[in-house]
Amino acid sequence: MTLARRTALAALLFPATVLATTGSEPLDTLQRRPWRPDAPGIEIALWPAATHIASPAYPGPEVYGWSKTLIAGKPIQMVQHVSRPTMAIYPAKGVNTGTALLVFPGGGYRVLAIDLEGTEICDWATAAGMTCAVLKYRVPGSGPYWNDECQCRRDPPEPLALQDAQRAMGLLRQRAAQYGFSPGRVGVVGFSAGGRIVADISNRAARAYPPIDAADHLPSRPDFAVALYPGHLWDGGKNSIHLTVDVKIDAKGPPTFLAQAGDDATDDVRESLTYYLALQQAKVPVEMHLFPEGGHAFGVRPTDQPITHWTVLAEQWLRHLKMLPAASTQL
Repeated sequence: MTLARRTALAALLFPATVLATTGSEPLDTLQRRPWRPDAPGIEIALWPAATHIASPAYPGPEVYGWSKTLIAGKPIQMVQHVSRPTMAIYPAKGVNTGTALLVFPGGGYRVLAIDLEGTEICDWATAAGMTCAVLKYRVPGSGPYWNDECQCRRDPPEPLALQDAQRAMGLLRQRAAQYGFSPGRVGVVGFSAGGRIVADISNRAARAYPPIDAADHLPSRPDFAVALYPGHLWDGGKNSIHLTVDVKIDAKGPPTFLAQAGDDATDDVRESLTYYLALQQAKVPVEMHLFPEGGHAFGVRPTDQPITHWTVLAEQWLRHLKMLPAASTQL
């Protein structure tokens, strides 16, 4: 599937994406202020106020609202025009397993599905005993995106989303003692475009920006990685399963878990297949689950489809990696 086609389908699923270039307001109850997490989430700025960071492709005041599209009977809370990224950290509930998870919401590098693929993921993770953090990274245009004006693919002059992800990982590890997890047990999970961020942070050990403080001297590569219906990985070639040249597989990358639906109309299933084969060839441990149905952008919202239970499979995988206790019975 071409990037143009993927973007068009994503716009149908997430109507808010048209805001990236048109400035229209298709969201319900639009909030003209930055998104903030509900308690017990604690939000921290990624970059010191005096630090210069590049602006997204179409800078504007941050807004959020709810899409008219429903997933499992609920709208999606979308965040747009993020210029000053943040991270919302949620403590583990019940028995703290000593593991942490950093979440990358999707949205085609244009918007962020901040609840469906962010805070709701932390609801699952914290209930499983993990500290969880949601990254509100810079958008739009912080990764490879489709430009409506030239009808072509554009890449940002700097890898803004990757920079934010790496910075967040250092800041999260810096708070390991505060939240009671091991700095050597920190993983990532990403959805759609967030799945591409998972690949980028997994395969690039060096920072994509000059270090600015002690947090940037902590490792940015995760200890495990999960990607759900990832995008921007397959080169789009007809009848091919080739990884995009933008991603260079590192044999030192973390164990990886992939899951996607075969009927995904936004990100072709070859996105997951391509990445799986590339990791396997590099001898990076990888587990993949493909479901016949489930579509795109299902998150952890319950439906009658088997793909809803991907979290059960992910927890089994995490127990095998000893990132969760073997005797854990939490969902």
